[in-house]
Amino acid sequence: MLLRLSDGRTVESVVLPKNAVCVSTQVGCAVGCAFCMTGRGGLTRQLGSAEIVAQVAAAREINPAIRKVDFMGMGEPAHNLRAVMEAVQFLGTYGDFGHKSLMISSSGSRRLFQHLMALPRQAVKPALALSLHSTRDELRSALMPHADKMTVRDLVAAAEAYSRMARTPVQYEWVLLQGVNDGVQEADGLIALLAGRSAMVNVIPVNEVSGLPFKRPPKAACLGFVRRLREAGIVSTIRQSAAQDVLGGCGQLRSRFIEGAAGSAARRALDISA
Repeated sequence: MLLRLSDGRTVESVVLPKNAVCVSTQVGCAVGCAFCMTGRGGLTRQLGSAEIVAQVAAAREINPAIRKVDFMGMGEPAHNLRAVMEAVQFLGTYGDFGHKSLMISSSGSRRLFQHLMALPRQAVKPALALSLHSTRDELRSALMPHADKMTVRDLVAAAEAYSRMARTPVQYEWVLLQGVNDGVQEADGLIALLAGRSAMVNVIPVNEVSGLPFKRPPKAACLGFVRRLREAGIVSTIRQSAAQDVLGGCGQLRSRFIEGAAGSAARRALDISA
């Protein structure tokens, strides 16, 4: 879905299989992931908590059975923490969502971990997905140039501490890039990093973006990467990619809307400004 806000800006949401929706938390993003369309345009503005919740309401118009919300769309939730946590608390209290069915996906930051660890006992404690993409600090910094400069080990240790408090496993996001982070060295580094932890790895073959050098590995390579993790006892899955024919990758529909199809796309954008 391409959604129009009160100021005419647009964000994307995705109605997912298994009664879930992926929502955006910012117009644009400042993290600047090298492989991501959203990151190419930088940050325009923050979303308010009502604008985040409105995306869930719009998705339930399509599928009233939606019971899971992934804060994985456009934007870095840790950079809009107040509005994101207001939306989490609202949905977990009044929206008929289980607390663990609300998942924040973040590149990680000290401020985010401090906030999560300080949540009072009665507060909604969302599940956490941490965008990792490499076990090597130098490579991760190159792929995510404006992410918090925590080391990979510190990120995982902080996520593990929250996992123990919230009593839910951490999901580690790993966008698989051919020739970059899909080899044995990275797989073995991930095995060593996560051994014995309450964690799962979600491997995501990259959504290729025109003009960027990153390619999706062949299916056999993706399966081999996951198989190596599983054989070492790491819970791992491959995210099913769909809707690339309709620009379903994060930021791609909005980019087409901005870059040249504004006339027709504007008519297809769902207005949630009310």
